Amino acid sequence: MFAVVITRPGGPEVLELREVPQPQPGPDEVLVRVRASALNRADLLQRQGRYPAPPGVPPDIPGMEFAGEVAALGENVCEWQPGDRVFGLVAGGAHAEYLLAHRQTLARIPEQFDWTAAGAIPEAFITAHDALVTQAGLQPGERVLIHAVASGVGLAATQLVRALEAHPYGTTRTAEKLERTRPFGLTDGAAIRDPATELAPMAERWAEGRGFNIVLDLVGGPYCAPSIAALALKGRILLVGTVAGGRAELDLRQVMGKRLRIMGTVLRARPLEEKIAVMAAFSRDVLPLVAQGKVQPVIDSVFPIAGIREAHERLESNATFGKVALIF
Repeated sequence: MFAVVITRPGGPEVLELREVPQPQPGPDEVLVRVRASALNRADLLQRQGRYPAPPGVPPDIPGMEFAGEVAALGENVCEWQPGDRVFGLVAGGAHAEYLLAHRQTLARIPEQFDWTAAGAIPEAFITAHDALVTQAGLQPGERVLIHAVASGVGLAATQLVRALEAHPYGTTRTAEKLERTRPFGLTDGAAIRDPATELAPMAERWAEGRGFNIVLDLVGGPYCAPSIAALALKGRILLVGTVAGGRAELDLRQVMGKRLRIMGTVLRARPLEEKIAVMAAFSRDVLPLVAQGKVQPVIDSVFPIAGIREAHERLESNATFGKVALIF
């Protein structure tokens, strides 16, 4: 089979399409013929040598989400049949013609979605739902602040917050991206360049002095401290990304006085049992919303897998609005 291979750490030029051995399913595994995927920041970091794949995952084939057809079954698999249209998350190896997935980490693609749209759903919506609902316990009526709101996860989170009858607010770095986000349910938002000085007055106005119940921080660095200051009593902050930096200085008195919860989250390195639970929650809570058209993937651009270098360049430009999709 062909696969995208990271030949050495570096820029997009280190990516090559190569022939590699096709994997064979174990007893509880499904072999999937990949038809579409999408890019994530983790793919860029892995290519740069800054985010190695966990044990048991191809170390040089990136890709964390996929949509495709069931091609072969392990001897214990009874939930799926060859030809079934499925999508899901893996810890790596999705940018290849075939991949292996555990039988309980797959979901059925709604009929109305083509491969491109389906391939852009899993990472954004599973990440957003797991952070906001499973971990932060989002409730109707709560106020949620989303940083990098025009990203794939940010747009998924905005739609989920609105669908669950809560109030999404967001920040981004350009006014153009902010205006494009509003039709997806954003209550209000702002384009900010300096969170240390700009975030506090915006948050005060949006939350009318009451603070936010949840902050979904997809950026990190200088966004963290003012986000914590913007939280309400018993507020929760989910730390999901560090594109703006991996360090922050916090006022612990705010955390203690407001009885805040600071939660960090990743999906890639979780044990199988937790990944099965995450997929079950996605299938139960999010997939019906997807099937009903209440939430939808947002695609910035589409590249053939042969254009993988150009796709990486597009995501690295930080000019994207939504997901960079890949088709096979």
